[in-house]
Amino acid sequence: MNVLFFLIPKNEVIYLKNTATMRQALERMEFHRYSAIPLINEDGRYVGTLTEGDLLWKLKNTPGLTFANTNTIRLTEVERHIQNYPVSIDAHIEDLFSRAIEQNFIPVVDDQEIFIGIVRRREILEYITQQLQKREA
Repeated sequence: MNVLFFLIPKNEVIYLKNTATMRQALERMEFHRYSAIPLINEDGRYVGTLTEGDLLWKLKNTPGLTFANTNTIRLTEVERHIQNYPVSIDAHIEDLFSRAIEQNFIPVVDDQEIFIGIVRRREILEYITQQLQKREA
């Protein structure tokens, strides 16, 4: 078993480019009801995870910034306080599980560090639950 077993491919993942604006991030996160979202750069490389808290702290600590003018702030200007560390597509499944303890989702990158998708904690827990149920039966 490998990371691909759990992978949600990039084309099914909600993410943003780090050049997007705060307004775009707030609206996308609200629409999908996400509290965190992966960020990629113009080359498609994973650069971090943006959280609601990051946006809130930016709003609080920027004099004059209101929701109305969040479209003037690029995500590159928003400090990120939590780092979701990615795994390589070739990572051992144990690495994936250990990251899932700390992260709701694990970004997955290829050999060139290009973002190819995520693994959610949910799928890992569902898999473990199925395995436990099989053992009990």
